[in-house]
Amino acid sequence: MWGVFGDSQKGDDSDSATQESAERALFELWGLFDTNEDVSWQHKALCAQTDPEAFFPEKGGSARDAKRVCAQCEVREQCLKWAIDHDERFGIWGGMSERERRRYKKEHGKEQA
Repeated sequence: MWGVFGDSQKGDDSDSATQESAERALFELWGLFDTNEDVSWQHKALCAQTDPEAFFPEKGGSARDAKRVCAQCEVREQCLKWAIDHDERFGIWGGMSERERRRYKKEHGKEQA
């Protein structure tokens, strides 16, 4: 997200594919996601086109702007699922704060063991 995979609009397709491959290898090395996991939805995320700071408000800060972006995003459900599946503890993902995601997991029996 937020330009994690670079700007795929620049350069030709081979440059983009090479850049994405290199960045994916780094993330695999860091253990940030499973190599078999489909994260192509991240390229469609509206948050990648906005200020990332809105998605990580200071304690007590407003998440209103981030949630407004999420409400319009076509990949909101995939984003939320990813954040829940990966126990993401910071930021607004899929239109929910960390507290809201914890509550959601508890209410839907998705509490991790």
